[in-house]
Amino acid sequence: MHSDKRASLLIKNARQLITMSGPVPRIGPQMNELGLIENGGLAACGDEIIAVGKSDEVERQTQLAENCVVIDAGGGVVTPGLIDPHTHPVFSMTREMEFEMRTLGKTYEEIAAAGGGIRASVRDLRTTPKEIIMDKTRKRLDRLLKHGVTTAEAKSGYGLTTESELMQLEIIKELNSSHPLELVPTFLGAHEVPDEYQSDRSKYIEIIINEMLPVVAERKLAEFCDIFCEENVYNIDESNKIQTAARKLGLKLKFHADELKSTGGAELAASLKATSADHLVYISDTGIKALAAAGTVATLLPGTSFSLRSKQYAPARRLIEAGAIVALATDCNPGSSYSEHFPFMASLAALNMRLTAAEAISAMTVNAACAVGREKSAGRLECGLPADIVIWDMEDYRELPYHYAVNLVSQVIKNGKLVVEN
Repeated sequence: MHSDKRASLLIKNARQLITMSGPVPRIGPQMNELGLIENGGLAACGDEIIAVGKSDEVERQTQLAENCVVIDAGGGVVTPGLIDPHTHPVFSMTREMEFEMRTLGKTYEEIAAAGGGIRASVRDLRTTPKEIIMDKTRKRLDRLLKHGVTTAEAKSGYGLTTESELMQLEIIKELNSSHPLELVPTFLGAHEVPDEYQSDRSKYIEIIINEMLPVVAERKLAEFCDIFCEENVYNIDESNKIQTAARKLGLKLKFHADELKSTGGAELAASLKATSADHLVYISDTGIKALAAAGTVATLLPGTSFSLRSKQYAPARRLIEAGAIVALATDCNPGSSYSEHFPFMASLAALNMRLTAAEAISAMTVNAACAVGREKSAGRLECGLPADIVIWDMEDYRELPYHYAVNLVSQVIKNGKLVVEN
């Protein structure tokens, strides 16, 4: 714990300091281990954590720099910054009309067939000035940050032309350098088949493979390539073809898999050693075993089942029991899960997937870090790691899912700087 460095930030008097120190990723029963320190404290120098331990020991052994920011957690809970590993924040038009149609009994597929859904967002984004999209995206990132998210994956996928997909990735890049939230960029040109190629799907797939992917890779605009692998969107063969091409260009892989029915998406993701397979509402037993064996993260999105009024949620308990790496995400998007409230996803996961509070926190920190390739740097409070920290207005971490749909975040620190005071 001892360091010669002087602290520019000191946090003291945390009733529970959740360090998440220990195995990365957390699998099976390990998900209930939080590396919890009662009456904990923490010090950082610049963006780096230099001391973690009992509050009085950290205070006694740490030299404070001039102008050191001292935060008294006042008997609250302190956790690592949350990591949201699946978001679609770059869009302009919202789709509250569709939400109302669902309340009146229409399904996601029926709304899409009637011209709504992803393609409605695409038509809108193509005609909206970049500045407007940037401004709206920034506001969504502000809300994620206020709810304790310090790192988030961010996808393109609402343009479906080379030009508009690149514009979305450029927005992500620009916001990544100007906004406190750290963004992990993902190319999702295979989010849907656009209107103009509905009768010639193979032509659009050629454009993704021969035009979009090479320029995205060359300009280093994305770390990941994702695909909506689903019967009525991209089938298994098409998904395999696109993702194999992406991997050859050096992009890591993600999959939207088995969301609407079981199609073998999880098995394909595992066979291609994808970093994560997401949704998994209808994953098969073979798919569960395959993900566990491959070490592909199962990223679960309970907000989507909730917003689509589905009785069916991803089988989190079966995944955990099989030894799969389980993460949680908001899936913040204009159609099926319009929410930046990441802690509320822990409530949904507890109530509808039977996750304990500790399992949910593991799924939103260390395991979520694995889902975005940040397992070495994010999701834990340990010496030498970045000071990404959330201070919560609660006395016990189990309040996180229990006290639902309110924001219990007091302060958010990103890279050692206080960026939110609620």
